[in-house]
Order: sequence, then C-alpha cells, then structure tokens
Amino acid sequence: MSVDMKACIAQAAKALLLEKGANKLTVKNIVEKCQITRQTFYYHFEDILALCRWILEHDTERTILEAKTQGDAEARLRYLFVVAINAMPYFKKGMESPYRDELERLMSQHIQNLFEHICDEEGLYPNRNRFEVKLIVRYHCQGLLGLMRNWTETDTKNLDQIVHVVFRLITEGISPLE
Repeated sequence: MSVDMKACIAQAAKALLLEKGANKLTVKNIVEKCQITRQTFYYHFEDILALCRWILEHDTERTILEAKTQGDAEARLRYLFVVAINAMPYFKKGMESPYRDELERLMSQHIQNLFEHICDEEGLYPNRNRFEVKLIVRYHCQGLLGLMRNWTETDTKNLDQIVHVVFRLITEGISPLE
C-alpha cells in the first residue's frame, strides 16, 4: 500500500507540474489533488525534494528494467533517449521551480548512476580503473545533458542518427583521457 500511495502522490505532483506549473507544486496542492491529508504526504515524503528524489529513483529503476528488453545496446540507448524526450516537459517545468539547482543535481546524479550501471553491465571500458570509468561516464553524461537541454524538433527527427553517433562515442571509449 505504501508504494501505491507514493505512486499516487507522484502522479498528482507530475500532473500539477504540467497543468499549473512549478509554482503550484506545493504540498497543499498535492494533497488536495490526491484527496489525502498533509500527514499522509509527510508520512511518505519529508518534503517536495524528497518526492522528486523518489520519482527520479523510481523512474530510473523502471527505465533500466524496460531498457533491458529493447534488444541490442544501441536499441537500449535509443530507448533511453525516447524516455528522456518524453520526460522533457516535466523537467522543463521543474527547472522553473525554486528547486531548480537541487533537481538539476539530482537529475545529473541519476543519469550518471544509470550510465555507470550500463557500463558495468555491458563491460565497457575494461582497461580502465574505476576512477577513470566514473570520469568518462561523468564526461559523457554532461554532454548528453547539454544535448538534451537544447533539444529541438529537428533532433527528434534525426534521433536514430544522433543515437548512432552517441553510441559510437560511448562504446568506442572516446573520452577526455584520450
């Protein structure tokens, strides 16, 4: 039941974010939308940032599981791009909130964790030590975040080509250490 209530609260928060914007993402508005008490909200989450952290963690776990069903590594990367493109409206609205810096930090960390997980599972960079792998992942994640920040409709039309180039950059070990 606890996870179901957390998911209900998360859905309400996402809906409020899109419908009314970041300024309306308050505990008061979330509990009204869910028709729960403030105590119920605070039983599940310490504050709005804890809710956002839970959403990112929950969505990242689900994304990893779903990505594994997508065939080869390049298809999984494409799937991750599609998930990111579909999530963009939420992140753009979130970046308009007072939580911008913390959300950006959380997002960056979750993307890094996701890609470290992928690197470990795919056996990428076998000749690199852990410090170097983390640096390479961080480097690529910041590049991907920059790419997503400035994403355009043209990019969406060229998604397959972009995925192919990014896949080659990552899997061929192109890094700041070269």
